[in-house]
Amino acid sequence: MELSQQNKKSPRKGNYFEVIVIGGGPAGMMAAGRAAQQGARIALFEKNESLGRKLLLTGKGRCNLTNYEYDKVKFAEKFGKEGRFLYSALEHFGVSETLNFFQSRGLVWQVERGDRVFPKEGDAQNILKILMGYLAEGRVKVYCNTEVIGIDRAKDGTENFIVSTATGAISAKKIIVCTGGKSYPQTGSTGDGYHWAQALGHTIIEPKPALNPVETADRWVKEVQGLTLKNVSLQLYLDGRKREERFGELLFTHFGISGPIVMDMSKNINDYLEKGKVKLLLDLKPALDFQKLEERVMRDFREFKGRMFKNSLVKLLPASLIPVIIKLSAIEGEKKVDHITKSERKRLLHLFKELELTPIRLLGFPWAVITAGGISLKEIDPNTMVSKKIKNLYFAGEILNLDGPSGGYNLQECWSTGYLAGESAVK
Repeated sequence: MELSQQNKKSPRKGNYFEVIVIGGGPAGMMAAGRAAQQGARIALFEKNESLGRKLLLTGKGRCNLTNYEYDKVKFAEKFGKEGRFLYSALEHFGVSETLNFFQSRGLVWQVERGDRVFPKEGDAQNILKILMGYLAEGRVKVYCNTEVIGIDRAKDGTENFIVSTATGAISAKKIIVCTGGKSYPQTGSTGDGYHWAQALGHTIIEPKPALNPVETADRWVKEVQGLTLKNVSLQLYLDGRKREERFGELLFTHFGISGPIVMDMSKNINDYLEKGKVKLLLDLKPALDFQKLEERVMRDFREFKGRMFKNSLVKLLPASLIPVIIKLSAIEGEKKVDHITKSERKRLLHLFKELELTPIRLLGFPWAVITAGGISLKEIDPNTMVSKKIKNLYFAGEILNLDGPSGGYNLQECWSTGYLAGESAVK
C-alpha cells in the first residue's frame, strides 16, 4: 500500500469487522497490522487525510523510532512509577523485536547520541512506508477522512460495538482505541478517545502537556536564541529546595528554553509552578567544581593579561553568550582582566555554575511532543491491553497514562502496546 493509495472511501453503513482500530498513528498502525497478520478482518479508521501525520514529525522529521536500551526493567523505569505496566508489552515486543521488525522490512538504522535509534537515511517517511506495507500485507481496510463520533455497545443482544462516524454506524466485535493524546492538535490529536473512554466508564487522569518547551521571564534569552549548549546541567528548585537535575543539551529560543533536558523536565516544571516559587539553575561547566573552574578562569586571565575582559572569555563560552554573561556579571567589558577583583571573579564563577532562569509556563499542547495523563492504568490489563471494565475494548499508545523522556522511549511504548493489543484482540 503506497502512501498515495490510502482508502479515500468511507466505510459503508452496516459493514462488520472483527476488529476496528481507531487512530492511524504508530500504535494504531502496529495494532491493525498485527491483528490482520493473524487472519482477522480489520479496519483502521483515521480522521485525517492520511496516516501517520504526527509520526512524520518525530525526531524533527527523522523519526527517533526507539532507544537502544534492551533491558526492559531499565527501559520501563524511564516512565516513572507507572513504568512497571510496560513489562509485559516490552517482553512481548520490545526494542529488539521492534528493530528486527523494521530491519526485516528493509530499514537500515543507526544508533546516535543518547542511544537514540534513527533510520540511517534520516527520513520518517521510510518508517511510514514500512507500516503501510504491513497494513497491506494483512489487507487491512484503511479508511482515512473518517472521524469517529462515538463508541457504544450494540443493542441487539450481542457483545458487539457500534462505531458511529459522520457517514454512518459500523459494527465490530472488538475495538482498539489508539487516538493518542492532546499534543500537536494540528495533527489531529485532540483527545477524542478520552471522551469515549470516559463515557464507557473509564477514569481519565488529567491530560497535561509533556516534553514541552518552557517560556521564561528572562529577557536576555532572546539575545542568544538559536544557541544550543551541549553537556550542560539544569537544576530545578521549588521554594529553594532542589527537586531535579538533568544533564545534556539545552536550546535557547525567542520565548525561553527548549532542548532535551528542558523537555524532559517540563512536566515537573508545570506541576511545581502550581505549588510555589520555581527557579532553574543552569550549570555551564558541570564537569568542573568551583575550585577547578576558578583555576581555569585564572589561567585564561593570565593568558589574556593586559587585554579587555570582554575578549577574555572566548575559550570558555560561545560567542553569543559572552555579552550576556558580561552584562549579568556587572563587570565592565572594557576592564583589563588583570584588574578584575576577587569579588568580581566570584560573581563570574557563580554565573558559570548557577545561571538562573525563571520559568513562567509551558507552551502547552500545540508545542508538546507528548501528553502526560490519560486512561488510568489500573483499569487496563497490562498482559493484553484490554479494558478491565469493558469486555473486548482495548487501548494502546499515547492515550494511556504513560509518558517517558525524549529519546525514542515514547514511540517504543506505542510499538509495544500497539503490537500487544493487536495480537490479543484476535486470540
